[in-house]
Amino acid sequence: MDWDGAVNAWHVSGGIYRMGRREWLTEAGWKQAFDDGVRTVIDLRNAAEGQRRDTDPVVPAAARAGIDVVQAPTEEPDDPRFTEVTGPYLNDPAHYGENARLFPEKLVGVFRSIAVAAPRGGVLLHCAAGRDRSGLVAAMVQDLAGDSDQAIAEGYRRAARGINERYRTHGPPHSREQYLDEAELAPLLEQRGLAVVEFVRELDTQNYLLANGLSPSELDAVMVLSGAAYAKESR
Repeated sequence: MDWDGAVNAWHVSGGIYRMGRREWLTEAGWKQAFDDGVRTVIDLRNAAEGQRRDTDPVVPAAARAGIDVVQAPTEEPDDPRFTEVTGPYLNDPAHYGENARLFPEKLVGVFRSIAVAAPRGGVLLHCAAGRDRSGLVAAMVQDLAGDSDQAIAEGYRRAARGINERYRTHGPPHSREQYLDEAELAPLLEQRGLAVVEFVRELDTQNYLLANGLSPSELDAVMVLSGAAYAKESR
């Protein structure tokens, strides 16, 4: 998506999009997202991360009129069971399954937020880089929508390339991230794309969400927004 200021912004499926920090969007970018149907932004970050930076554009509140912002984090970042596996933050699809195992109520909360937002219009998911937390949720959305293994893997790889390009032009935000040249990046993304597919196929997103408290009607709303060809009789 070419919304002004947006970093790593992509269409996921149906009326669902993903990107990096919303604070990167300019006033014009917010209007472009609205014109593309976005009516709700779901922030997957934890509350302490939502800080404006001096380099972020100044955007008047009126520019965001008509777009709700909802916070629905995917994790408990200080849970030692989580950090023992992931380190300080989630940055590898190999750990998505652990996120889903430890925090089902968080992921159900994300999808409940999508369901509530669906009648208003499009939904934009974002985390910090637009790579892993949004990648986890986007892969689950693609699974619900019936996307192929290849499409799910490529969804992750595009986003990982997108933030890698940001690091090339603006530098990484801290020492745990770095720009990778193509010789390093390509084999890493081949393996990680396969890991995303393995995650959602083992998870079985539809049954996972229902088993952990998402109602059938909420699932229906998500499925419709995702553009899935879906019949209630299939459950």
